Parts: sequence; C-alpha cells; structure tokens
Amino acid sequence: MAAYLLGQVNIKDPTLWQQYVKAVGESLTPYKAKLLLRGQWHKQLAGSSQFEQSVVIEFGSIEQLESWYHSPTYQALIPLRDKAAEVHISSYSN
Repeated sequence: MAAYLLGQVNIKDPTLWQQYVKAVGESLTPYKAKLLLRGQWHKQLAGSSQFEQSVVIEFGSIEQLESWYHSPTYQALIPLRDKAAEVHISSYSN
C-alpha cells in the first residue's frame, strides 16, 4: 500500500534550503521514493494556510516512509532543515 509524505514549508534561508533539497533528493534514492509535487502556494480555495510551499513524496509503504525518515542519513539533515525553513511533515497511506 502506497504512503505519502506531505511537507508544508516556509523558507527562512533560500541558500540553505537549496542545500537541504538536494541532500533530501539523494537520501530518497535507496528508498525508491518518488517526488510527486514540489510547488509554490498559488491561491487558497478553501480554509486557510500559513505555508508558502508544499512537497508530496510517494513511498511504497508506510514502513518505507518511516524507515527513510528515521534513517541516520535523513536525521543528519534535520539541523540544516530547521535552519533553512519552518517545515511541517505528515505521513498518509491509502
């Protein structure tokens, strides 16, 4: 069953953010995850949002997603992520 990571982002430092994005992309390769969306906020159609960008990444399973998130490789990126942006991350499965 597929699983999805939803990241909602407000960038604080664009240079650091680009370093983080590149490193995350590399960290996903062993997990065969697929980036489905990385985009800028355009317009709020309903409700409210406080985020400028969103990202959606597809994994083969929730176990795979959690294994990537808790991996030493990704955990080492968290300090960079937190300097670069305010990020909220959620996981979903169908």
